[in-house]
Amino acid sequence: MSAPRQHDIRAVLFDLDGTLIDSAVELAQALNHMRAQRGLPTLPVERYRPHVGSGARGLLPIGLDIGPAHTAFEALREEFFDTYAQCLGAGTQAFEGVAPMLQRLQARGIRWGIVTNKIERFARPIVAQTPALAHCAALVAGDTTAHTKPHPEPLLEAARRLDIAPAHCIYVGDDPRDMQAGRSAGMGTIAALYGYIAPGENPAQWAADHSIQAPMELLQKLGID
Repeated sequence: MSAPRQHDIRAVLFDLDGTLIDSAVELAQALNHMRAQRGLPTLPVERYRPHVGSGARGLLPIGLDIGPAHTAFEALREEFFDTYAQCLGAGTQAFEGVAPMLQRLQARGIRWGIVTNKIERFARPIVAQTPALAHCAALVAGDTTAHTKPHPEPLLEAARRLDIAPAHCIYVGDDPRDMQAGRSAGMGTIAALYGYIAPGENPAQWAADHSIQAPMELLQKLGID
């Protein structure tokens, strides 16, 4: 895909964690609280950060050495969710540059929304508590539709809510599943390389149409001064 032309793009959809917001601090707080309850020392936020994009499946093996195949995983995941709910608002913030980038999109008449695998229980309050995200035109969470990314259904639902054809949308995310979902939905894709890139991941292999190193670079890709 060549550089997207501004007049072709009517909406930009974003992943949430690692693309618009840095939620690693709150997630680390929740996991470290669980570790403390078990007599384990806390781990630094940076130990968790690369795995945030994988949710509980990626974080519990780091925090508690328990993977999805373990018989205790489901119970620990629910405990993690309950603990995380108590930490909401304690440290999540928009990445630097997100607020002015979104303001510029709006000024040019380009609508924007969020498509995340984070369940609505967490996604909606986080969006509501983050000033930069106040004008989100559509929020599709991990339990809004029958499928989660990399299935295209959540992205197509967001486009439907915006009443904009998928071909006139771009999806921005920091995970290969984001790029796969965007392609399958018929949208242009942009990889956010400043996000939570998991160990061993090579973004060059994600087949994204474009990539950005900072939120404001998106404006350059769209030809917005």
